[in-house]
Amino acid sequence: MIRSYLIGTFLLERGIVMEELDLQAMLEEIRKTKAPKALQDLRIQFLGKKSALQAALSQMGKLPPEERASFGQRVNMMKKLVAEELDKQQKILDEEAIRLQLTSEEIDLTLPGEAHEHGSKSIINAITDEIIDILIGMGYEVKEGPEVETDHYNFEMLNVPKDHPARDMQDSFYITENLLLRTQTSPVQARTMLERSGVGPIKMICPGKVYRRDDDDATHSHQFTQIEGLVIGEHITMADLKGTLELLAKRMFGEKREIRFRSSFFPFTEPSVEVDVSCFNCDGKGCNICKGTGWIEILGAGMVHPNVLRMGGFDPDKYTGFAFGIGVERIAMLRYGINDIRHLYSNDKRVVKQFVKEG
Repeated sequence: MIRSYLIGTFLLERGIVMEELDLQAMLEEIRKTKAPKALQDLRIQFLGKKSALQAALSQMGKLPPEERASFGQRVNMMKKLVAEELDKQQKILDEEAIRLQLTSEEIDLTLPGEAHEHGSKSIINAITDEIIDILIGMGYEVKEGPEVETDHYNFEMLNVPKDHPARDMQDSFYITENLLLRTQTSPVQARTMLERSGVGPIKMICPGKVYRRDDDDATHSHQFTQIEGLVIGEHITMADLKGTLELLAKRMFGEKREIRFRSSFFPFTEPSVEVDVSCFNCDGKGCNICKGTGWIEILGAGMVHPNVLRMGGFDPDKYTGFAFGIGVERIAMLRYGINDIRHLYSNDKRVVKQFVKEG
């Protein structure tokens, strides 16, 4: 190892005044430093542009040419040893910092764990799955279709030609002249009929989101969920429709429930009916939920219109059928006493817990 005092003495002997450089003292000071910031300050002090070692190199031009190389080697060797000691101490400090961090973050496995709440299905998904399970148990198959639909499938295949007054019943989201967000899941029924090429039977449901231009308020939403059903076969009657919906109502609202039909109008069914269920809150005696009538409207239905059968490729003289459409949000609001449809789309757990009990 080069003895540091030789550098100061060497220069002094040649008439160059400079402080003595004590390598051992520098190395010892580095080893004693325990703070990263202090170590960085030493690096600047010992190796920076204004350090004593750099000042010594700047004196080389005052030395005889034959002595410059040897002197430069000595100074550079000192710089190398100081830099190595600085890097070594930096590594020690880094390792100590990691050790302290790991110690502070150590997990005590003997402590009791934190309780985490389990997530659950949304009310909409839970009701949808429940209805689907009931209908699958009755022999229905589940079909799906696009949410961006053509005017042809959304309206014309359902006996609603252009300029038909029935189109005023639904204010639609049109994308182009012939493309729109579907206003019902009935287009899936039309597509399924065409796939079967006029050969029955068909027994299917089509759940999914539908869209209509509407002002969102306590009872309306521009987006909601429907489950529509379609049955086509030989000798299908209104009695089959009533039996199906009565069983669905009992499974959804209780075995004591009864249903009734009220005459209505839908362009794709004839005859068409609104379906009421006896109030599950008062057993038909009259309450605020049923508005004193003892009955609650739950869905629309009817026998498939002959024109719809014909456009779907089925012979109306051979086949008959029925269709029904369920609004999932309406079922959920009735079952849980929800007075604002917007609660169903809330991510606030307090809102969900207000209506749904665990289990």
